[in-house]
Amino acid sequence: MSRKKYSRRKFIKQNTLTGIGAVLAGGITPTLLANCSSDTGTLAILGGQPVRSEVWPRWPMWDPATDEKRVIEVLRSGIWSRASVVTEFEQKWAETVGAKRSLAVVNGTNAIIASLVQLGIGGGDEVIIPPYTFIATAVAVLATGAMPVFVDVDPATFQIDPDKIEEKVTPRTRAIMPVHILGLPADMPRIMQIANKHNLIVVEDACQAWLAEIDHKQMGTFGHAGCFSFQNSKNMPIGEGGAIVSDDDEFMDRCYSYHNFGNPFGAVVGEVGAGTVIAGTKLRMTEYQAAIGLAQLKRLDGQTTTRSENAEYLKSLIKDIPGIVPYELYPGVTRAIFHLFPFRYKKEEFQGLPREGFLKALNAEGIPCLKGYATLNNMPYLNHAFQSKNFQKMYPSEMLDFDRYLEQNQCPENDRLCNEEAVWLTHNMLLGTKSDMKDIFMAIEKISKNAGKIREIS
Repeated sequence: MSRKKYSRRKFIKQNTLTGIGAVLAGGITPTLLANCSSDTGTLAILGGQPVRSEVWPRWPMWDPATDEKRVIEVLRSGIWSRASVVTEFEQKWAETVGAKRSLAVVNGTNAIIASLVQLGIGGGDEVIIPPYTFIATAVAVLATGAMPVFVDVDPATFQIDPDKIEEKVTPRTRAIMPVHILGLPADMPRIMQIANKHNLIVVEDACQAWLAEIDHKQMGTFGHAGCFSFQNSKNMPIGEGGAIVSDDDEFMDRCYSYHNFGNPFGAVVGEVGAGTVIAGTKLRMTEYQAAIGLAQLKRLDGQTTTRSENAEYLKSLIKDIPGIVPYELYPGVTRAIFHLFPFRYKKEEFQGLPREGFLKALNAEGIPCLKGYATLNNMPYLNHAFQSKNFQKMYPSEMLDFDRYLEQNQCPENDRLCNEEAVWLTHNMLLGTKSDMKDIFMAIEKISKNAGKIREIS
């Protein structure tokens, strides 16, 4: 199998949040707003009037009148390292998601790593993950010394396909890590059945799924552990930050000890005066991060409801446009939270116009949009890890043969999503009005009616 060639610049471009950040900061300014005609029937990319010229809601949101008092108090206290404010945030986050315990850490990536390590995942193990996710999911598995095994997606839901999981289970499989990508819940009842059948650990990557639910049970609380991110682009933004949740006290004690250099905590004890008792690291959240988090938490539920209502309305508007296929939700989902609003684009219904042309045209109409993830299951970072000294010592040579690995981890549905079909709208847009949602619909419909004209100049 031929390998993709990646320059450093291309790899970084495909695996950063820069594109999302540009949209969240206030919207991508349509490139052809200047000198455009007043003809609303002509596509903006061809010199016509764009459907929309107003800016979208900015992100993150911050109200100095109500949000800054606690942060300023923390700054003036001089107590900036982990103390009572972080503890308060942890307690409120656990209450919010319906978990017994929560541990705040520096980011979602390290929440995943800490969870995997403290659940005994390491060298020689395999962890099943989806390919349609941010790179942190796979990198976290590699950081433990374990091998990521990719299971293809269900393109209708954008989630890991539960029908394809069992065929990837081997004697080395120790865990499944479903990712509730885009804020849409994976099929957790099915996944837990498979995990229980094969005695596998489940760590939920809920880094994009704050408050999402199946049967009124929140994502992050189905498996042995749930991991969240509070990075600046997220629906629950702190700048950087993350959290682990679980009902398992002993596990959470281990995670706490691990995030604090391995010092004794709770059930993690050693002989009196023995000092550090496990091999840990430093992942502590700061007090001022927690103060920001407490402010953001107050508005999370209301914003989530607004996004969900607008997403449902927008879906009802665009679902009948030929070639536009909105997301689907699994049975039992009681709340999807829409970190991103996804739909699939079928170019054959747009007179053969490639996705790139559609994205350019939609952006020109004043509707910021993105193509989403690149194919995570065939990038060079995997082979880089396989060639490391640790992996060379932990795995037989045939498992580290990259061509063989690529062959065994093909994900054709994911390839189609990443390379041809997926389109994203960012969550800040869903905080707008019903009129804003109509703008999105009108822009897509306008392109649908004029796609052939774009193709002529492409």
